Amino acid sequence: PADQRRWLALVLLCLAQFMLIVDVTVVNVALPSIGADLSAGREALTWVVTAYVLTFGGLMLLGGRLADVLGRRNVLLIGLAVFTIASLASGLAVDETTLIVGRVAQGVGAALLSPAALSIITTTFHGAERNRALGVWAGIGGSGAVVGVLLGGVLTSGPGWEWVFFVNVPVGLAILAAIPATVAADRRRPREGSPDVAGALVVTSATALLVYGLVEAGDSGWTATGTLAPIAAGLLLYAGFIMIERTVATPLMRVELLTRRPVVSGTFIMLVATGLLVGFFFLSTLYLQHALGLSALKTGLIFLPAAVAIGVGAQVGAHLIGRLGGRPVAAAAFLLTATGAALLTRVSVESDIYTDFLPGFVIAAFGLGPAFVVATTTTLANVDHHEAGLASAVINTFHELGGAIGVAVLSTVAAASTAHTATSIDGFTDAFTVSAVAAAIAGGISFRLVPPGKPAVAHAGHGHVH
Repeated sequence: PADQRRWLALVLLCLAQFMLIVDVTVVNVALPSIGADLSAGREALTWVVTAYVLTFGGLMLLGGRLADVLGRRNVLLIGLAVFTIASLASGLAVDETTLIVGRVAQGVGAALLSPAALSIITTTFHGAERNRALGVWAGIGGSGAVVGVLLGGVLTSGPGWEWVFFVNVPVGLAILAAIPATVAADRRRPREGSPDVAGALVVTSATALLVYGLVEAGDSGWTATGTLAPIAAGLLLYAGFIMIERTVATPLMRVELLTRRPVVSGTFIMLVATGLLVGFFFLSTLYLQHALGLSALKTGLIFLPAAVAIGVGAQVGAHLIGRLGGRPVAAAAFLLTATGAALLTRVSVESDIYTDFLPGFVIAAFGLGPAFVVATTTTLANVDHHEAGLASAVINTFHELGGAIGVAVLSTVAAASTAHTATSIDGFTDAFTVSAVAAAIAGGISFRLVPPGKPAVAHAGHGHVH
């Protein structure tokens, strides 16, 4: 029989997920204030953003596996507790190292919480109710992006940047108190077997080394040992991860799945689209506040049209995919993003926000909306039903990792203009140029890579719109 508490449980689970999504964009607007208060440079500010999404994405598959082994509600409560404590520690940070460690801990909590919450929803609801519940879950992504940029501006301009973390504490405690009374304990015994901790640690370490090398390139150059050594080590660890997944009894992912065309195209689109979007938010925050001298609150308000544009673009994309198929929609989405990024290359210290910056930013954001839809829809419509859960987990993982890598690459290109002593914005225009070229190339690749035909059902996304 259906649990009468299920709709209240859905509200609590979605609120918890909403908190995780907000914590990506809410920090972007606060970066200049964090840098000034903690004397943090470009590299440290980059890690304030990437440490969270990197740990979140790298450990998400492990979090899902732990939910199977230890029980969904148990892992949900553990993840929520870790995230809440880490948020408090981040707000109390007195130096950049403590803040980055706090962000890593937030990512660990999020990686435990998110897959456990989604698993509870899919097992609690059935039939048409499940579709409605998952629709609510997916819809919090766009609203999370909107609230994140606005909340970041309000809190940073008001009580201070620390409150972008402190605000999670009362919300987390309230959810922790309510979950035991609303979410039923697992009826079935947790699945036997040990989680693939080694694989999770190796793939997360590999990505961390790769991102570190990309960030270091902005300070030391692309040929420096400090750049090449971590990148090479990261690539070796990726090879090691593949070997581990081929030998362990319960792998995080079957490597063979990653070779299938629908999954390859979906992960490629998700990686590039998320990298561009989170990179745009990162660059634009520093440009608006450093180069143009805008307040955190006004920066947050300027981001609002772009956040709305992502949601509108996703709905338009979902409609067009059902009519035209994913291939042309993906290509057009990236070309539209390239157009918006090209317009952003015209910015200067004398630019008018509303005529020189905002049109390109909104066009780029609108273009990325359909890209997220194509990544999820065409992938899940072209894999067997019993593989849909794993394919979705892989797509979600690449979503988080794309954000980490995108910030690292674009901040490296823009390094000359993001330092406190910078007097030129050439670095910003270079980074927007790289974004335009990358989006155009991605459009061409997508037109050949995305499977032809129309998927059976178009979904508006997977609930992570940053």
